Parts: sequence; C-alpha cells; structure tokens
Amino acid sequence: MTIPVMKQVLEDNPGVSIVFVSNKNWGALCAGIPRLTFFPADVKGAHKGIPGLYRLFRSIRSEHRIDAVADLHNVLRSKVVRTFFRLAGKPVAAIDKGRAAKKALTRQENKVLQPLTTTIERYAIVFRQLGLRCDMGHKPVFQPRELSAGALALLGPKNGGKWLGIAPFATYREKMYPLEKMEAVLAALAAEKGSRLLLFGGGQEETAKLTGLAIRMPQAVVIAGRFSLAEELAIISQLDVMVSMDSANMHLASLFGVPVISVWGATHPFAGFMGYAQPADNAVQITDLACRPCSVFGNKPCFRGDHACMEWLKPTQIAEKVMRAV
Repeated sequence: MTIPVMKQVLEDNPGVSIVFVSNKNWGALCAGIPRLTFFPADVKGAHKGIPGLYRLFRSIRSEHRIDAVADLHNVLRSKVVRTFFRLAGKPVAAIDKGRAAKKALTRQENKVLQPLTTTIERYAIVFRQLGLRCDMGHKPVFQPRELSAGALALLGPKNGGKWLGIAPFATYREKMYPLEKMEAVLAALAAEKGSRLLLFGGGQEETAKLTGLAIRMPQAVVIAGRFSLAEELAIISQLDVMVSMDSANMHLASLFGVPVISVWGATHPFAGFMGYAQPADNAVQITDLACRPCSVFGNKPCFRGDHACMEWLKPTQIAEKVMRAV
C-alpha cells in the first residue's frame, strides 16, 4: 500500500528521490518507478537487533544522501532507525495509525462503526508533514506487463477469454473464506464460457491445496509456487478480475487497476485497508453482524466460535459480484 503513495510523491515533487527501506522480498514492487530506489532490510539476519539496525542506518547513510525520513511503519524497528537519523540531525515524520479509533471500531461493546482514515491517506499525510506535495488520485500505479516465457508456456494467449484470479488464502483463518465454499465459487465461475481460473497462493501447503482444486476443475491453473514475484505480478496485471481475501493479493492487483472482489470476515474495509482505488461495492461482507469487525488484522480468534462472518456468506454472493465486474 506504500507504492501508490510513493509514486505520487515522486510525480508531484520532481526534485525528490526516495530510498525505500523494506523487507528484502519486496524489491520487485519498485521496478519501473523513476527515482525510487529499493534498499533491502534483512531484519532476521544482518540487520537483526539494535546492532543490526545501527548497521542498517549506517549503510543507508553511506550509500545515499538522506535529507529526511518518513516512517510509514511506526513499529519498534522503524522507531529505532528513525531515532538514529534524528540524532544525526535529519527531520522525521511518522504515521499516525489511529489506534484509538481502530480499537473503538473493533471492540465487542459500544462499537463505533464508521469509516476511518484510509491507510493510503495516512501514508500521504506523513510525506505532507515533511513539506512534500502528495495529491492522491485513483489511476492505476502500473500498466499491464508482458508475460514471461514460462507464463506464456503455461497459460498461452488469452484470445479474448477472461482470466479470473482466485487468491483464497490469508494469514489468519478469521480472514479466509472456507475452502469448500470457495470451491463452489470456482465451479460457478468455471461454468462461464471462455473463463480461466488462475489460482494464487504461497508456500507448499497452499500450493498443494490449490493443486487439489485444479485437478477437479479443468479450467483452473495453479500459479502458486511456479513463478518469481516479478513474473507473478505480470500475470496479475493481465487479469480481468481478482477474487481475494483481505490479503496481499488484493493490494497487488489494485496496483494494476484490476477490479478486486474482496471477501471480508473478521476484518472490515472501515479500518482503512481496502485495496487502492477499489470501489466499496467490490467488497463482499455481511453488514448486519454486530460483532464485525472483531480485529484490525484478523489475528484474534472468533469469540463466537462459529466464524459466522465467513460461514454465512453464500458462494453466489461472491460469484455474482465477479461476473458483474468482468
């Protein structure tokens, strides 16, 4: 979600360059953005702990001229690094995550159910505090990308067909639509002439589950585990629609302006994590369940014990929204 904001800052401020310090796995997201340099942080290795973060600070400062620091994370690690820069005399701005308002949104009693400032806007505010322009719009961040030879060999040309991305997994169960119900969604979509189902996920367990689905559904192709992030992004850019939980694939597809039908259970778009430029109507959720949302990130067990927020959603609710979007 930082990518649309940084790209807008660079467009609105021609004399500015950004050194983006983040997890080493996400460098591919920065490709093709002028004046955006990716600096990998290895927080489980070379940059682990206070000594490692100091090494990170020194490495950044030695390789780049840093005039100011925008902390878009505001966690212990980023606080330590920004403190080093502040002690070196650099101005610093940090995101206000609105924790009190999010607590009110997710508490069980006296819930305040109202939209909060989006995370995209919270990022933009940080840059404005440093004196930079950032006028967020809704245009796609990236244009569609060419498929790699490996992707073309697997998928072949679209030839006017519809490519529907399906990303059924999330970090926590509370954010994941039951897989047997998702299979019913896939069956409904597969019945549409000319549609192909591209299954996204990560890790051996998810890939194995997706492979099981694909065996039972000839129109389905497993993307998970076969490509690099850059190659997978190119595939995502060619989709006609993505079906995703409140998870990373929602945000990746949003970067390319791909319509995302997002499925929400324990979490809620009101917390500010809807995909960039996605219309509110693309969210599939039960709106009259008093316990929703019960957490910001979906990392708290269902206190009801029945996962009603996901179990009560009908496969037809998701499938119908997908078909209206393509």
